[in-house]
Amino acid sequence: MRSLIIASLCASLPIAANAQAFRAESHLIVAPLNGKDFEVIEARGEGPRGIWCAAADFAKSRLGSSGGTRLYIKSGRGPSVAAPGRKGVVFTTDQARIDSKPSRGYSVSVTKVGYNLSVGHAYGFCQDYWEVFPFR
Repeated sequence: MRSLIIASLCASLPIAANAQAFRAESHLIVAPLNGKDFEVIEARGEGPRGIWCAAADFAKSRLGSSGGTRLYIKSGRGPSVAAPGRKGVVFTTDQARIDSKPSRGYSVSVTKVGYNLSVGHAYGFCQDYWEVFPFR
């Protein structure tokens, strides 16, 4: 059933690499751009935590990245590269591919090029989307 839902969501997006699209735990679509760069397509007003969750989920699931791998913003929130007419954030796992000095901060940015988090840290934001079942 999940595959059917993912296929229908991906088909509704005008993403160039449609067959490669990935639906993250935060329900956002991630489009691979090349071997190290990928774009999280914004949807439903999702905030930075959901976007970073999607980036980390993709890095773990599709790129095989470890929790210590750094995710860098290559292109901050703006017009999508993979889905014309949408907004997106381009991430990379390769520090050499960013055009500015890497940076960190106390808030979670999706606009500052070079801002980075570890995959493990960013994947922790996916907990916002996990169903919690109370003990009985």
